[in-house]
Amino acid sequence: MGYVEIALYGIGGLVALAIVSFFILSAFYRKPGPEEAIVRTGVGGLKVQTGKGMIIVPVAHSADKMDLSVKRIEIAREGEDGLICQDNIRADIRVAFYVRVNNQQSDIMQVAEMLNPKRASEINQLRELFEAKFSEALKTVGKQFDFVSLYTDRDNFREQILNVIGTDLNGYRLDNCHIDYLEQTPLESLNPQNILDAEGIKKITELTTQENMKRNSFEVEESKVIKQQNVDRDQALYELERQRVDAEEKQKREIAEITARNQAAAAQVQEEERQRAESARIVAEEQIQVAEQNKDRQIIVALRNKERTDQVEIERVEKDRMLEVTERERVVGLADIEKDKAIEIEKRNIQEVIRERVMVERGVVEEQENIKNTQEIMTADRAKTVAVTMAEKDAQEALVIQVKAAEAEKQSAEFGAQQVVIEADAQRDAAEREMQATKMLAEAKTADKAAEGLAEAQVTMAKADALEKEGTAEASVIQRKGEAEAVVIDQ
Repeated sequence: MGYVEIALYGIGGLVALAIVSFFILSAFYRKPGPEEAIVRTGVGGLKVQTGKGMIIVPVAHSADKMDLSVKRIEIAREGEDGLICQDNIRADIRVAFYVRVNNQQSDIMQVAEMLNPKRASEINQLRELFEAKFSEALKTVGKQFDFVSLYTDRDNFREQILNVIGTDLNGYRLDNCHIDYLEQTPLESLNPQNILDAEGIKKITELTTQENMKRNSFEVEESKVIKQQNVDRDQALYELERQRVDAEEKQKREIAEITARNQAAAAQVQEEERQRAESARIVAEEQIQVAEQNKDRQIIVALRNKERTDQVEIERVEKDRMLEVTERERVVGLADIEKDKAIEIEKRNIQEVIRERVMVERGVVEEQENIKNTQEIMTADRAKTVAVTMAEKDAQEALVIQVKAAEAEKQSAEFGAQQVVIEADAQRDAAEREMQATKMLAEAKTADKAAEGLAEAQVTMAKADALEKEGTAEASVIQRKGEAEAVVIDQ
């Protein structure tokens, strides 16, 4: 075995010893929290540690944690135990004191020597330690203030309590105190047999009596001021009411005067309008009569034009019929003349033939000539019949063509006449609508009572215009119908 191996074994043993030592130390090492302190007793005496840990060896040491956080202790003096002020008035008061173990080793050790570290910050333990001291401080400071000063100067009261108690409390520290509740003790909770309470009752009675007197004085003064204000208000209202009544009466008189003037003016205007309306009505009636006469005259003229047109048409038709009969007789006469000429010509020819052949074939020829004469006569009769039939056919065809053309022209003329009639009816409808519009306008204008007569006259004049236009339209229609029928007949 060389030196190297011995060195390695040595290093390994040291490492193992360090590891074992670390685990042993970690098992025995204890560290307090931020608001805690470790108090160790045993070998080495009483030791305190805050902020960092310490080694606690079992059996050799005993260690406990001490709570260093702030604790709240409430001291209440109420009812018969209420705080007596300088003016012997009792006050119900509750004060909260904030106490903690001072974070100094000497103070922690002092507390640890007095109390078990675990119970050092318990509320009940703290109340046993400081309740009497805090109550005595409250009584001492409270006797320096009367009740009203105590109620209004709370900050000074709190500072005086802190000064009396001090901040050093045998290892503990008083950080602050606050008054949670402060009111006067009710009278029913006071003892009249107690000298101090009797003085307090007397003081309270005096103060309340003075305040009631002041309050009553204020109330009386308030009533006086209110009544005076009510009187002033009523006087002002009466004056305003009088002015309002005067203004209303004056307004009524002015309205009556204006109404009378307006009624008189309206009556005058109404009479003038009635006179104008009566004049307009008379003029309208005259115009209506003139329009009706014009309408009748136009209708008579149109009827006479139609009668004249009908008579001319009848005469023209009769003339055409006579001309047609004359033409037909002329054609028949010409046909008879031509027939006779042909017969005479044939007769002369036959006679010539007979004279030429009479000598040769007298007997046969005579018979043959008789046969031929018979045949020729029949042929002539047949030709005559055919010619007459063809002439009648041509005449009838020409007549049919003329009749159809006349019917077509008649239908065209009737269609044109219908268009004229439709236009005339449209004009008549337009005239009627214009009449209705004029009538509606006149009726709308009659809404004004002051112009009733004038509106009636305007309506009458509008009716007259409408009747005149209607008569003109009807006469125009009749005239156009007559002209259309005359055109058809002429065609």
